[in-house]
Amino acid sequence: MSRNLQQQPSRSGRERITRRTLLRGAAALGTAFAAACVPEKKTGTTVRWWSTQSSPEQLAVYRYQIKTFEAAHPGVTVAFERTSDEGYAAQLAAAFSGGRVPNLVTHLPSFAVADYWEAGLLLPFDDVINAVGADKFLDGANRVYEISPGKHAAAGLGHTAANMLWLRKDLMEQAGIDRAPATWDELRSACRKMQGGGVYGAPLPYARNSMTTLVIIGFIHQAGGQLLSPDLDVAIESDEAANALEFYRSMRELSPPGATSYSWGESLTAFVSGATATGLYAGRVLINVNKQNPQIADQVTCAPYPTVSRDVAPWTFNDFPSVFIPADADNLDLTKKFAAWLYRDEGYIRQVNATPGHVLPVLKSVLRDERFRENEIVRRYPKEIEAMSAAAAAGHNLGWESVDHKINVRAGAIVNSGVLAEMVQRVVLNNEKIRSVLADTAGRIESIMKA
Repeated sequence: MSRNLQQQPSRSGRERITRRTLLRGAAALGTAFAAACVPEKKTGTTVRWWSTQSSPEQLAVYRYQIKTFEAAHPGVTVAFERTSDEGYAAQLAAAFSGGRVPNLVTHLPSFAVADYWEAGLLLPFDDVINAVGADKFLDGANRVYEISPGKHAAAGLGHTAANMLWLRKDLMEQAGIDRAPATWDELRSACRKMQGGGVYGAPLPYARNSMTTLVIIGFIHQAGGQLLSPDLDVAIESDEAANALEFYRSMRELSPPGATSYSWGESLTAFVSGATATGLYAGRVLINVNKQNPQIADQVTCAPYPTVSRDVAPWTFNDFPSVFIPADADNLDLTKKFAAWLYRDEGYIRQVNATPGHVLPVLKSVLRDERFRENEIVRRYPKEIEAMSAAAAAGHNLGWESVDHKINVRAGAIVNSGVLAEMVQRVVLNNEKIRSVLADTAGRIESIMKA
């Protein structure tokens, strides 16, 4: 692959300024971050692994996977480096710009992978998929990564049902609520009934960040709308999107005052700590409740997030946590071997069991394996694990809004632009007119799609 990417063909064959477009804004931090990110040089070969997932439980498993790989490959050192859901875009931009990319990146969403693939920044991942065994993956698990026909940009490391509705059964009972809300009206009513005594109804985010962006995408679909048509024409200027914003605005009074700065961590903590009666998150709720607030461990459950009416099916946000290799990474043979190593049963089972229900297995053998099924959290919450698994299996995101949609290689750029979070803030915090904001947002998305 050419090192001079100032102007090169995209994967689709169109001529475009790939890295200049992708890395806009990176110059402000590029040199400093690239220098800070490079690990101290050691003798032998170093494989650098970046991930957005790094809880203490996950780090312990990563150490096991690294230790066993290093033992099987003398002279090789695997260096794990943390990134984050809010920080990876700028950090990878700096790495790509500075020419010092990691060897392997895990847990990024599929829409980010599509953007990098289209820019020519990733190595085809088919060698790794074949080394693991393509038939070992769940049917369709890697469909979202076949962005170019016959080539995979990445593979799925798991499934995630990121926008489940989390509930407290004890608070529901106290409020006289006998079932999980299925519609927005039921949700708002339930939150109002359960709010009080220092407990708020819902930890919805209203900050300019990726959580607000991804949550409002879900709300638009839960209203029966879409951001783009199946052929990827901008479709956000709709009654459904207007309804979603109106409902989201109505929920502000039921969220904590600090929700204007909430991202994933703050929203999760609000529910786990008992500060809110409902939550919106993936399966990490289960292990966090058991470790941080065990007195409510028997009271938590989950359901698909409500929709505008029972006529509209639930829409689950699955980010399809990924594994990919930057095209300019060195030591590619070893990198591919380490990528495949992450799927070895013993290490992979430990990895999904580090946060049970959060990153759900994509390997057929693991779903049947007693080592997975005997995990304490999996055994304690079979109904919730099944609900998340079913929701994730039918899940989508902005990079693939439905089974009828084409893969959107500009989804990552839309998310990272902040335009959707700004839309929420303009409507909810600034009280601007919804139709005017939608028209402006549609124009900005159109510009990003054509960039």
